[in-house]
Amino acid sequence: MITWDMQTSEAAIAVGRGPTEVVSRYLEAIYYMDAEGEPVRSARLADWLGVSRPTVTVALRRMTRDGMVRLNGRKEIELTDRGRDAAAAIVRRHRIMERWLTDALGLDWVTADEEAARLEHAVSDVVERRLWETLGRPTSCPHGNPIPGYADVRDTEVRLSTLGEGASATVSRISEVAEREAPTLLRYLLERRLVPGTALAVLEVDPVGRTLRVRAADRDVTLSHETAAKVWVEPAAA
Repeated sequence: MITWDMQTSEAAIAVGRGPTEVVSRYLEAIYYMDAEGEPVRSARLADWLGVSRPTVTVALRRMTRDGMVRLNGRKEIELTDRGRDAAAAIVRRHRIMERWLTDALGLDWVTADEEAARLEHAVSDVVERRLWETLGRPTSCPHGNPIPGYADVRDTEVRLSTLGEGASATVSRISEVAEREAPTLLRYLLERRLVPGTALAVLEVDPVGRTLRVRAADRDVTLSHETAAKVWVEPAAA
């Protein structure tokens, strides 16, 4: 179980260093959920991080005091400007590390994500920048999610689950929530070539069974509505 290191957090903030590894994991989780338009609440964070709700409550209290998060009128957790900047830096480093692990070392999606989570806290700003330049200044992680500071989510993207029968689109990215919570799903999509850049066509939508059958990479794939909602696409022009 993750424990909350209050003294380390306070000391780091006092001398101007970045957030501790524990705080970083909270910031990262909140950033990912917010990017997917998912309300962020304490219970959800506890499930995501694998800790108890009281542990989350203590952590959020300290983060609120340190100006990283706040509660909105709906009792949802939001990042402050300071918290968002810190979270974006963590996510940027993670996604650059993923790029290096897949593009340079040849690791698969799932392994690269797991290793990047371990390495992101040990990489300096200097190394991060040099890696980014060496990799050709990428704008997204291997799963298509934009690298903060170098790209933004396109407002033309929609969830695959929203498309109707006969629609055509190109996969743009895989939800970061799916990436972190369901690595088996990430591998499933990779094996079926439902990856960024793949063109697909919706062959059938079953509203009762809540499934979609799509044609992608010369094969038919049936996806549940929940899985399709984790795949973002760029619809083809009408």
